[in-house]
Amino acid sequence: MRELSPNHYERAFENWLIDNRIEYVRADEHRSVVSTKGKVKSFDFLVYRREGPVIIVEVKGRRFRGASLEKLAGFECWVTREDVEGLCRWQEAFGRGYEAAFVFAYKVEKVDVDFDGREVLDFEGRRYVFFCVRLDDYRSSMKQRSPKWRTVTLPAAKFRHCAVHINKMLV
Repeated sequence: MRELSPNHYERAFENWLIDNRIEYVRADEHRSVVSTKGKVKSFDFLVYRREGPVIIVEVKGRRFRGASLEKLAGFECWVTREDVEGLCRWQEAFGRGYEAAFVFAYKVEKVDVDFDGREVLDFEGRRYVFFCVRLDDYRSSMKQRSPKWRTVTLPAAKFRHCAVHINKMLV
């Protein structure tokens, strides 16, 4: 059996892929890619869906402290500009037949949560719920979060509009 990813959010996502028999390739994040435009941040996974484009995935681990998923409120969805720029470059490099997306892996903090019918993954003593946001959707609605840390985010209403449960995008 192969070794899973190093951080628990990526391990949980990888386990979800395995459980759902979805083909994927995990990127070696320790290797840098340098292009004529400089260093390119690596992505986490290539996910081969049953139909549709291959998804270039960047997993972002966050905690969910809310009590219900009903209205998709209380979800942090910030990323770095480097994350966005890197995925843009990979999507461009791979070309047609590939689409980049963020997979937000939320570790559920509370014991009693209304998941509103959404799938929950129990893994390594933790519970996770996953949402995907296509890179193009993220880019069109992102707002600056912190100039110092070079982070961007989606306004809550835009997240609710763009985020899809993992089953709808990757299966």
